[in-house]
Amino acid sequence: MTCHSLRLIFFLFTFLITKPLLAEPFKIIAFGDSLTAGFGLSQNQAFTYQLEKALQDKGKNIRIINAGVSGDTTSGGLSRLEWTLSEKADAIIVELGANDMLRGTSPSATKKNLDMILEKLKGHAIKVLLVGMKAAPNLGQAYGKEFNALYPALAAKHDVLFYPFFLEGVAGNPSLNQADGIHPNEKGISVIVDNILPFVEKLMAR
Repeated sequence: MTCHSLRLIFFLFTFLITKPLLAEPFKIIAFGDSLTAGFGLSQNQAFTYQLEKALQDKGKNIRIINAGVSGDTTSGGLSRLEWTLSEKADAIIVELGANDMLRGTSPSATKKNLDMILEKLKGHAIKVLLVGMKAAPNLGQAYGKEFNALYPALAAKHDVLFYPFFLEGVAGNPSLNQADGIHPNEKGISVIVDNILPFVEKLMAR
């Protein structure tokens, strides 16, 4: 072996043992329905992409994992939770219940499913941000009162961070929604991200 080869090997060895290891990104699972999945949007318009970019722009080493399934209910979420958690993460955003409400599912059933989801998450030592939904007015006052109350009650019971309404500032605004009047467009998602960003930062710091 030549002197040059020895010097090269020594250089490579020194480089490898002194080069700082890159820190693993903080991973957040966005666990929800079409609002999380990005229904009707391109990948770089969806909630998970915009949220990840907003956090990266603030200097966060972050990865948001899109675990949204269009049409999913709290029952469906409960059935796929364990599989979703096989993607090891530091935190999870739980955004479910809109489809339960649109189908007129009993709020007590929705509450039971979300309660079980949050209980299972405790066993995985993962930080949780629960995202609330609000009932459509046409479902009646009694339904709306019971449905709207289940989210803050569960957040208090399980001592998790709580963001009251995913569609805050977006619901009912035609300029911020797609033609169906239900799913946010790119601008609507941008408003959602701006609103929820401080809560996600609290989640990361918790």
